[in-house]
Amino acid sequence: MKKAVKRMLDTIEDEVHYTRSLIGKDALDPRVMTAMGKVPREQFVPPNLRPLAYDNGPLPIGHGQTISQPYIVALMTDLLQLQPEHAVLEVGTGSGYQTAVLAQLARKVYTIELVSELGEDSAERLRALDYTNIEYRIGNGYAGWPEHAPYDGIIVTAAAAHIPPALVEQLRPGGRLVIPVGLPYMHQELMLVEKDAGGGTHTRDILGVAFVPLRQEQDRRADTSTLH
Repeated sequence: MKKAVKRMLDTIEDEVHYTRSLIGKDALDPRVMTAMGKVPREQFVPPNLRPLAYDNGPLPIGHGQTISQPYIVALMTDLLQLQPEHAVLEVGTGSGYQTAVLAQLARKVYTIELVSELGEDSAERLRALDYTNIEYRIGNGYAGWPEHAPYDGIIVTAAAAHIPPALVEQLRPGGRLVIPVGLPYMHQELMLVEKDAGGGTHTRDILGVAFVPLRQEQDRRADTSTLH
């Protein structure tokens, strides 16, 4: 397994080098790379796909959702610029893999998943792996989680048709929102939104991506609930 992890980290470094003109850097934060190396990725994919867990590609996790490729997970995490005292909101828990990476870098992670089966399974998985600084919710990611706002960082792990205003509102001045934006199965762009001290926002396109769509059509008839 150590060889697979090293191969994954080497591939991430290669991808950073290849995309350096787009992302504006030659290397990711060493703390992000350390977190990526510590999370047992094979625990977050279906058993039959574990031989592929450390390959640099997305994998299906059921319910039409995927676990993102390691490079994209690392890049999105790096763009947040998390510090140990930060609180971060994740929209789209999925398998819980991105959640686990965030939990090593921030004081608190609040994570929302619309698909109850995924959210419940991920909460159980992360607790079994002894991640203790995470709170879980089943509900509408477009609306964020206002009870714990403002957040130092917000990350969205599925593509939205537009940047949800509620998420921008829940971002702390000086905070960062990382989100893929675009229509399903068409061009999508990974975007970074920074909020300045006066509450204004500055948006930058990072690079083209391909994510499953951020679902909200069920939200109006789905109850929002916190998992305990």
